[in-house]
Amino acid sequence: RRESRSRSHFGSSIGSSPKQRFHRPGWSSPPPSSLKMSIQFQSQNFQHILRMCNTNVDGRQKVMYALTAIRGMGRRISNIVCKKCDIDLNKRAGELTTDEVNKIVAVISNPMQFKIPSWMLNRQRDPKDGKTSQKYANFLDQALREDLERMKRIRLHKGLRHYWGIRVRGQHTKTTGRHRAFADMGMATKKK
Repeated sequence: RRESRSRSHFGSSIGSSPKQRFHRPGWSSPPPSSLKMSIQFQSQNFQHILRMCNTNVDGRQKVMYALTAIRGMGRRISNIVCKKCDIDLNKRAGELTTDEVNKIVAVISNPMQFKIPSWMLNRQRDPKDGKTSQKYANFLDQALREDLERMKRIRLHKGLRHYWGIRVRGQHTKTTGRHRAFADMGMATKKK
């Protein structure tokens, strides 16, 4: 009985036959191919993942948005980099040639030489050498780590608060963030 019920149930449900399943007002039978298929890539040497600046970049995204996967690269700077390299903004990152990838890396590493304004860069007047540059990927991590070490070394208030593991940017600490602070303190004592 159950089998017969289930068969009859499935047989009578709406959308069981192929014609009913695809029926939409204005459509005859199946939907147009544009709705059925996802993005089609024309080029034969399409790369789904590119390696750029020690980062895996998604080849399926458009170039400008794919570059934002690199740490230190936002949409504004990646837009300008694409324009300086004469790369079509509608192009997918996987369609880039090796020359274009090399050009992008060159512009990212030396933006001032390609006349990108200094106010757009993320490292202005570096305390070490006084230069303005764009830090990205592991260079950004290294710069942040060095800044923190410098603040601790010269005993800045900000550096001390980092060292103590408490909030740095003027937040209230009397009632909030109790669990995180205790967890960090516990980890610090266990390491020693």
